[in-house]
Amino acid sequence: MINSSNYRSKTFNFEGVQNWLSSKIQKMPGTGFIRVKLLQVEKGPTMKSENEMFDPYVAINVKESVNTPGRGIQLVQKKRTIYPEWNTCFDAHLYDGRVINMVVMERPNRLLAEISVLAKILSEKCTDGNIATIWLELKPSGRLQVQIRYFSENEEQVPTIDPDKPQTGGITRRRGAIKQQKVHEVKGHQFIAKFFRQPTYCSFCNEFLWGLNKQGYACKVCNCAVHKKCHDKILGRCPGSAKESRETKMMSERFNINVPHRFKVNNYMSPTFCDHCGSLLVGLFRQGLKCEVCGINCHKKCEKSMPNLCGVNQKLLAEMLQEVRKTPSQKKPNLPTIPQVESGSNLANENREESSDEEGEGYEQIWEKQGGPPLQPPPRAGVTTTRKFSPADFTFLKVLGKGSFGKVMLAEQKGQNKFYAIKVLKKDVVLEDDDVECTMIEKRVLALGCNHPFLTHLHSTFQTKSHLFFVMEYLNGGDLMFHIQLSGKFDLPRAQFYAAEIVAGLQFMHSNGIVYRDLKLDNVLLDRDGHIKIADFGMCKEKVFGENKATTFCGTPDYIAPEILKGLRYNASVDWWSFGVLLYEMMIGQSPFHGDDEDDLFHSILNDTPHYPRWLPKEAASILSLLFIRSPRERMGMPDCTAGPVRSQAFFRNTDWEKLEARQIPPPFKPKIKSDSDISNFDTDFTMEKPNLTPTDKELLKTMNQEVFHGFSFTSTDAL
Repeated sequence: MINSSNYRSKTFNFEGVQNWLSSKIQKMPGTGFIRVKLLQVEKGPTMKSENEMFDPYVAINVKESVNTPGRGIQLVQKKRTIYPEWNTCFDAHLYDGRVINMVVMERPNRLLAEISVLAKILSEKCTDGNIATIWLELKPSGRLQVQIRYFSENEEQVPTIDPDKPQTGGITRRRGAIKQQKVHEVKGHQFIAKFFRQPTYCSFCNEFLWGLNKQGYACKVCNCAVHKKCHDKILGRCPGSAKESRETKMMSERFNINVPHRFKVNNYMSPTFCDHCGSLLVGLFRQGLKCEVCGINCHKKCEKSMPNLCGVNQKLLAEMLQEVRKTPSQKKPNLPTIPQVESGSNLANENREESSDEEGEGYEQIWEKQGGPPLQPPPRAGVTTTRKFSPADFTFLKVLGKGSFGKVMLAEQKGQNKFYAIKVLKKDVVLEDDDVECTMIEKRVLALGCNHPFLTHLHSTFQTKSHLFFVMEYLNGGDLMFHIQLSGKFDLPRAQFYAAEIVAGLQFMHSNGIVYRDLKLDNVLLDRDGHIKIADFGMCKEKVFGENKATTFCGTPDYIAPEILKGLRYNASVDWWSFGVLLYEMMIGQSPFHGDDEDDLFHSILNDTPHYPRWLPKEAASILSLLFIRSPRERMGMPDCTAGPVRSQAFFRNTDWEKLEARQIPPPFKPKIKSDSDISNFDTDFTMEKPNLTPTDKELLKTMNQEVFHGFSFTSTDAL
C-alpha cells in the first residue's frame, strides 16, 4: 500500500447523488474523461477482516442515469464490473449523470464498504495541473485513496509534465496484463484450475481437495469440483441435467446402469459436503439433499447436475474402463526386480544428491534452527558446485514496481556493492493461477536473454518456502512509460532509436521460437547509457514454430492483437501488432485505440483505423499502418508482408543495424543517474513503499506442494 503521508491529500465525502441527478435528466456528450488510479484503502471500525491478513480489492461499477417513466431517475449499469489492480487505472468519460460506484471487497467476494460518486465531481477535483490525490469516505466506514487525472476532449496528446516540478508519481496509464485460464474439456465439462481455500470434497474420488498441496479443477458450467489427477476420469457429462446425458445412456445400454438417485431434503447434524461441487452444505437445517439409497449428498442447486449413477463407485468403474481400453502392449508386463545399488557407488551418490535437493525448503525454518543463514556444504572431491543464493545474500532497499504478479525490488548484494532488481513472486499466487509452467518459461527466457544486448540479463533464481526470486541486472534508467510521462511523447530520432533496438530484441526471441506477448512501454527499460532492455517475460510462449501456434487469450488490453481477440491460433504476429501500438504511443503520445472499458477498447482494436496527425512524417505513418494490418500473415514483421522486412523500411533508413546490435550507436537520450543505486527514474508510487515481502498464510503454507517448483534455482556463469 502507499504511504499516505507523502501525498497532498484532501478528504471528500459524496452525498446527495439522487438530488443532483433530478436536475440532470438529459444525457449529453461529456467534455473529456478522467483516469482514476487506485492507491490504497484505510480500514474503518466496521471493516473487520475475516482473514489474518487484510488484502482488499476494489470492484468498479460505472452507472448511467436513466429517466424511467413512472419511476423517475434511476441508475443503470450498462457496462460490466471491472476489477483494477492497486496502482493501476481505469477511464471514465464525463457524461452527465454518470456515477462511479467503488466497492471495497475481500476474498472470497465479501463486501466491506463502498462509495458512489459522480464522475464530473471527481473531475472537478483536478485543479492542480489536471491531477488530484484525494481520500473518498466509504460507507459504512473506511477511506479509499485515489488519484485522478482529467483529460480534455480536445487534447491531442498527453499534457507535458514539467520535469523541474516535484512529482508525486503522477497518474499513469500502467495497466496489468491479463491471461485467461486454460480450459480442460472432459465430457463437456470446462475445467479450469481452482484454488480451494476451504476444505472441499472431490466429486470423483470423494477425498479432500483444498489448500495448495493438491491442485483442483472446477467446471465453469456446473461447478463440479475434482482433483487435477481425477478430472479426466469423470463419467458424468456437462452441462445441464445429467439424467438425459449421453453418458447416462451409454451406462444404461452397455452396463445396464441407469439408477436415478432418490433425493430427499435432509437435516444434517454435522458438517457435510456436497458430492458434486465439493463445498460445505451450509445452514442450520434442511441444508441439502440426501439419497435414500446410496447416501450421497448434494446442494439443492446441484441436484440437476447429478448423473444417474446411484450406488456406483465412479472411481472403480473408471479404473475398470481404463483397463478394458488398454491394448495388450499397454498393459504392464511382469518386470524383473531392479537390483538395489550399493551405497558406495557413484550412481547412488548422484541419486542421493538429486533427492536431497533443498529446493522448496523454507530458509526461514533453517535460519530458526541454525540461528542464521544456511551454510553452504563443503563440495565433494572432484565435484564442481554451483552457488545457490538466498534472501540472506541481499539487502532489499526499495520497491521499483508492483502488480498482481508480486513486486520488483532494488537490492544490494551484501559485501559486493552490487545492485540488482529482484522480482519476487508469491508461490500461493503462482499455484492459484496455475502459472507454475509460465514461471519456469520466464526463467528460461531470462537465461536465454543473457545472449542478447537488448534483453534483460539474469543473475540467478532461488526460492524460499513461500516465495520465488528472480535476480536481474538493475536497469536504473527507468522504463519508457516513466519517461513518456515526463515528455508527453518522444521526438522522431529518439523513437526511431528505441524502435530499432526493440526490433532487434523481438527478432532474437522469434528466431528462438519465443512469442513475447506483453510488449508495452512499461516493459521496455533503459540502462545507464540509454540503451533499451526488454523485461518481464512472464507471458512468453515457447516453441512457436511453423504450425505450432499459441491459443491462450493474454496480454495487456491496449496492446492485444485482433487475432487474439477473435480466439484464433496465433504466432509472432501478435508481437508486431503490440510493437505498432508502442511505436504509436512513443511518437504521438496517445494510444491508437480507445474505449470506456475493455469491451469498447476491444471493439476499437477490431474495427477502428488509428488517427495519424498531419505533422507525423510519411515514413512513420507508413510503418504504423503496416503494423496495424489486421491480417496476421500480411502484417509488417511477418514473412508474407508485401512491403518487405521491417529493417528495410524507410522509417529505419538511417539505421546501421550492425552497429546498432553491437551497441556502437550513441543513444539520443541519456538518463540522469546519480549513483548505481539511484531510483529517481522510477515512479514514487512504488519507491515510497517499504520493501517488505507480502506474507503467506501460515496454515495455507503447510498445504503447499513444494515439489512442483523443483528445478527453479539457477545461477548464471557471470554470477559465480
